[in-house]
Amino acid sequence: MVILEYSVESPLNREPPVKDLVSSFITEHGAYDRNHGPIPHIDGETHVVRVDGAVGNLLELSVEQLRNYFPQHELLCALQCAGNRRHTMRTLLKEVDGIDWGDGAVMNCKWRGPRLRDVLNKAEVSVPPGEKAHVAFACFQTPCQEDSWYGGSIELGRAMSQDGDVILALEMNGQTLPPNHGFPVRVIAPGIAGARSVKWLDRITVQLEESKNFYQQHDYKVLPPEATNKEEATKYWHTVPAIQDMPMNSVIAVPQNGDTIELSSEGTTQVKGYALPAGDQGPVVQVEISVDEGKSWIKADIEDTPEAGGKWCWVLWQATVKLDKGSPRRIWSRATDKGGNVQAANPQWNLRGVAYNGYGESRNLKVI
Repeated sequence: MVILEYSVESPLNREPPVKDLVSSFITEHGAYDRNHGPIPHIDGETHVVRVDGAVGNLLELSVEQLRNYFPQHELLCALQCAGNRRHTMRTLLKEVDGIDWGDGAVMNCKWRGPRLRDVLNKAEVSVPPGEKAHVAFACFQTPCQEDSWYGGSIELGRAMSQDGDVILALEMNGQTLPPNHGFPVRVIAPGIAGARSVKWLDRITVQLEESKNFYQQHDYKVLPPEATNKEEATKYWHTVPAIQDMPMNSVIAVPQNGDTIELSSEGTTQVKGYALPAGDQGPVVQVEISVDEGKSWIKADIEDTPEAGGKWCWVLWQATVKLDKGSPRRIWSRATDKGGNVQAANPQWNLRGVAYNGYGESRNLKVI
C-alpha cells in the first residue's frame, strides 16, 4: 500500500529565499517543491516502470534493472518550474492565475541514472518514417488537482538525442532520490520546463501525439494576451504549444526589493544573482548589470567553480556597482547564453504567468 503525504487539496509547494538559494552552486538543501497532489511513498523494491506504445519490445523494468542493466549517466542541470518569477509578472504587468512563485522555483543539482535513449533503444522504438512522435511520461500513484493522474511529454527527437541528456534519475546529489523529489525514479529533461520531468514514474509511452494529461493540454502554455480569464482561455488551449524549452533568464538575489543599502566608502555595493540559459543553448556566457534603467551596462563576474560552465546548469554571478544615494533606486540584470540568446526587458503577459523572463530586477531600493 502506497502511503500518501500531503493531499490533493493541500499539496506541498514551496521555494527557498533566493538569497539563500544562491549561496551554493549545487542546491544541496532547500530545493523548491512543486506538486499537484500528494507525495506518494513508494516501495522501491517492487516498483516497475513500463515502457510501451510504438515499440517492438515492451519492457517492465524494476529499479534494480534500471540501475544495473544500463550505463549510469551523471547530469548536472538546473530544473526550473515554468511558473518561476510569476510574482514579478503579476506585480509588474498585471494579475495572473497561479501560485505566487517568487524567484526561487529553480534548483541546480546532480542527477544520476540511465539515459532515456538507452532504455528506448532497448524497447526498439518503431515509428513510421516521417512521423513526428512523442515520449509520454505518466505517474498513476495519486490523483491530482485537475486530473486523476499526472503526465507530460517531450518530443521523441529530444528523448533520443545523445546531446539531449534526458535521464531516468535514481539519485539526486549523490543520494537516493527523496520521496518529495520523485523516489524511486523520475524523469530529468534538462532545459525543459520542470513540469515534463515527471516524478514517481510509472509508464513511458512512445506515441504519435503529446500526452493527453491536463497538465500538458490545459496548463503550462503561454496563452495569447486575448485569453484574459479562464473562460476565454478555453478558446486557445488547443491552439498553443505546450512549453518545452525554458527561456533565457537572470535574477537579482541581493539586494532584494525594498532593501536599504548602505554604500561602502567608495560609494559601491555588491549585487548577486543567478542566470539560466535558454533550453539547450547553454551555458550562460555573460551577465550584465544596469543601475540607470538600461542606459549603460557593466559586466558581472560569473562564479568560476570546478563544476561551472556546463550546458544545462545555471551560473552564479556578482558585481560591484556604484549607486547614487536616495530612493527609490533600481538595479537590472540581463544574461546572454552561448546560443546568442539575450534576455529581453519585458516578455508578453500570459494568463498563467509562465515563462516570465524579463530583466532581473531589484526595485524600490533606499540607498544611504
